[in-house]
Amino acid sequence: MTIAGALLFPGAGSSAVHPSLLEIERALAPLPVALRDFPYRREGRRFPDRADALVRCVVDEAREFAHRLGCSTESIVVGGRSMGGRMCSMAVAEGLDVAGLVCVAYPLHPPKHPDRLRTAHLPSVAVPSLFVSGTRDEFGSPDELRAAVALPVVRPELRLLDGARHDLRGRDAEVAGIIAEWVELLREH
Repeated sequence: MTIAGALLFPGAGSSAVHPSLLEIERALAPLPVALRDFPYRREGRRFPDRADALVRCVVDEAREFAHRLGCSTESIVVGGRSMGGRMCSMAVAEGLDVAGLVCVAYPLHPPKHPDRLRTAHLPSVAVPSLFVSGTRDEFGSPDELRAAVALPVVRPELRLLDGARHDLRGRDAEVAGIIAEWVELLREH
């Protein structure tokens, strides 16, 4: 499969220059990587826009990035940390055609609210996907993650980092290595 580049988004409380995204960018080199902020961050606001606006941003940025690379969105991987990965998964579920999806620390539910699952769209994700999360992530336990990744049409690969919480603190290089390896395997198929 031809992979022309990767487009990555940050979590709700961080920006596109988050150290984990920069580490992923380094690990994917020389593959072109675009790190993008959502509009609310670019405008200096602290709180995210509604999901529909964030998903629209993912679609617009994916089209712009693919155009810049001289390819279609089918040749790029999209994803991100926490909310960024979730918005990318929603864009893919709504029809954004991409080569693959990467979700780092996917926020399955708000902490202490496992009844408020954010998985309704996952059965519509029909592209190769990678989910990387910590075994102590307060936004989703390993069992909850395993159940969630069973939902998509194309079953995602799930990589759990033992002892890591939602922030995956101190594991940026490991996460980046997992993603780089997965993208390389995707390119070989």
